[in-house]
Amino acid sequence: MRLHLKTAAAGLLLLAGMGAAAAQDVIIEPQQETVIREYVHKQPLASVKLPGVELNVGTALPDTVELREVPNVKYRYVVVDNQTVLVDPGTRKIVKIIQ
Repeated sequence: MRLHLKTAAAGLLLLAGMGAAAAQDVIIEPQQETVIREYVHKQPLASVKLPGVELNVGTALPDTVELREVPNVKYRYVVVDNQTVLVDPGTRKIVKIIQ
């Protein structure tokens, strides 16, 4: 019985780790990041506050947060606590924090 529990626990940890790694595997080409940075600079947004939400890659933003489009780019952006974050519009998860 203990062996089954240990095996199940190891499997869950493996799956959890894979999910976290998948969230961090988003690669934004340097050219695309330059386009995003320039667009965001030209189209500044007011920063929003999200109490209780940690800004980390993989964190899902609430539906109340309006995501803004960058032309010809898959991801959307929003400024949270004075940091520009790129968000996957399908999952609303942060894929990159632009410094």
